[in-house]
Amino acid sequence: MQMPSKLALIYPPTCDPTAPYLAVPMLTGFLRSHGRSVLPIDANVEAWDDLLTPSRLQEVALRLESQLAKLEAQPQLSHQDQLRYGSLWRARGDAAAAPSGVLEAKEILRDPIRFFQPLEYGAAVATIESAQRAISAAFGPLMVDFTAYRTPFSLLTQEDIQADGAPDRDPFSDYVEHTLIPRLVAEKVDVVGLSACFPGQLQVAYAFAYRIKAALPHIHVTAGGPGFTQLFIRLKGERLRRALGPLDSAVVFEGEHTLLRLLTALDEGVPLQTLTNVVLRDDHGGAGYQSGHGMEDLRALPAPDFEGLPLSRYLSPQLVLPYDPTRGCYWGRCTFCHYGLAEVGTAAYRERTVEAAVKHLTDLSQKYQTKYFYLSQDSVAPKTLLKFAEALTEQGSELRWATDLKPERYLTEERAAALRRGGAVACALGVESAAPRVLQLIDKGQPIEVVRDVVDRLAHSDIAVEAMCFTDFPTESGEEALATLRFLSEERSDVALFIVGRFGLTHGARVAQEPAAFGLSEIFSLDGDDLQTGLFFTEKRKAKRPRDHVRVDAALDELSQGYWLRHYPWAGALSTAHTILYYDRFGREVFRRLAEEKVPRDGRGIFGKISQLATARFSLAALAEAEETEQQIWQHLIYEKRQVSRALYEELAGEVPSLMPDSQRYRYAAGETPIPDHRRRRLPLGRRPAPHVPGAYK
Repeated sequence: MQMPSKLALIYPPTCDPTAPYLAVPMLTGFLRSHGRSVLPIDANVEAWDDLLTPSRLQEVALRLESQLAKLEAQPQLSHQDQLRYGSLWRARGDAAAAPSGVLEAKEILRDPIRFFQPLEYGAAVATIESAQRAISAAFGPLMVDFTAYRTPFSLLTQEDIQADGAPDRDPFSDYVEHTLIPRLVAEKVDVVGLSACFPGQLQVAYAFAYRIKAALPHIHVTAGGPGFTQLFIRLKGERLRRALGPLDSAVVFEGEHTLLRLLTALDEGVPLQTLTNVVLRDDHGGAGYQSGHGMEDLRALPAPDFEGLPLSRYLSPQLVLPYDPTRGCYWGRCTFCHYGLAEVGTAAYRERTVEAAVKHLTDLSQKYQTKYFYLSQDSVAPKTLLKFAEALTEQGSELRWATDLKPERYLTEERAAALRRGGAVACALGVESAAPRVLQLIDKGQPIEVVRDVVDRLAHSDIAVEAMCFTDFPTESGEEALATLRFLSEERSDVALFIVGRFGLTHGARVAQEPAAFGLSEIFSLDGDDLQTGLFFTEKRKAKRPRDHVRVDAALDELSQGYWLRHYPWAGALSTAHTILYYDRFGREVFRRLAEEKVPRDGRGIFGKISQLATARFSLAALAEAEETEQQIWQHLIYEKRQVSRALYEELAGEVPSLMPDSQRYRYAAGETPIPDHRRRRLPLGRRPAPHVPGAYK
């Protein structure tokens, strides 16, 4: 009798390495409960942990210096070379510091004492981010951190994906070749499933798949998760076939039962075309899938299973585990939202029983020796959350948790206090906007006065309130954007942290489905964007409702000075493991207090940082013009030509005058912009032509 297929579930970079993500543990728990053999691999934390080592970062530094030397030897720099030259010089100090400082940085992030010393913590974060800048520059043109993996032509075509995934352009290739593939061989894996939850993981997931198929062609490689689902469900026919790239199949929507059926079909030799929600190539040069029920019965699913994940390698002194008491959104009407495994909007709302959720968390707490959890879902109903908190209180639980929450009138002072007694540490509220007209367009369901009351009630119950906001919703004026910032300023004593982003249009949002209703004149993708990952729009704006980004940005900068804010996933960012730990140790006001005490965000500074002098053959001051021209090129491609390709970009870039040598000594160090060293005489070696922008995009 044939043995059942062994599945490796892989969570690829790049994402938060401070805690596990929920997707792989949920699939693992379900499949193991059905007798399947599963090898869970958090390649995100493993690949980052391998890359952030002295030996690997020394290779990065040598690579950066080698590329810089080649550019320095050129008689002149083209537009693209100018961009590379500038990025290499800016990261030169980072590359020099990273090898000697990275181990101490990781030690601090895992140390239960030093982690909670803000000067130590800040230095560790600054050092890790410095190393990421060096990696980005050395593998440029690339921007990689714990939230994104971007190149100029990311995900346009499979050819672009393969080019960006080549070993000399992908910092994670060494991990795949020397760690991941040998493990798949040693474990005798038959099927690989790549789970991409965020768009920033897609390029790396594809690169992983190409290398796995090349090395192990007999393995069936599939993929799923929100990142892939939202990509595949909007493509059809030949375009969908191309989007599969190296994949043998893909799972769309929620994957537990679909993945189980796929494994069973592979074992039994059943034609895969009989399966629902599995994307496959057809015999007519295209691809497609049979639509089926895409939502699981959450009450029938077991708890997530974290066994087999490298729990000691996460960059945190205490394990914070994710858990999903609900799926989908009970409100489901916000017009900007397209989140999770749904074709339009959010998936239908489902809940576990409170009894099951409490038992799951209690068992997970005992098994993994942690009391910290993040309730990871689209949006939990406040009534359910209250019952959950009351059940924990009755049990005498010491669990601590945080979650995202929609502000509702239901959250009275008494109920807010009950949440706190039940272990609530923080709630991130979807405030979105404080302008009444914009809130009505968003269909948030509660006026700003109710939002203000909920913020006050939660804060007065000693729950850290995090405000999630954005500006630039279609037709929003500058004054309406400023109203949101005024609201945050007025609520400063009760808002523990905030984020203010800019609106971005997604395919499944109601704004994209009904553009005219939101003041949009047109929605378009670019010719040449084969996977249609980019979505752009134009507005029918009235002169009396202008935007004012200068005033808004200035007000936002001023507001931010009152907080110890950080980028995700660090302490000082919303909905992160590190932030939860800081709240629990120091209280909900910790990030305002650190700002008031003027604790520097980079703590003691970047480890290994030294100041050095070197001569640049080309003037770094002139490179700002190249970056401005680069923005103009892309604006022209997007909004005028509405077409994009490497060839078209290179044609426009080729019209930009070359940069001639103009030697200058510079002092540089990690985290700092190189500055001229005026103690040494400047040696002009040539003259730069007068600034010129090609007429096509002037």
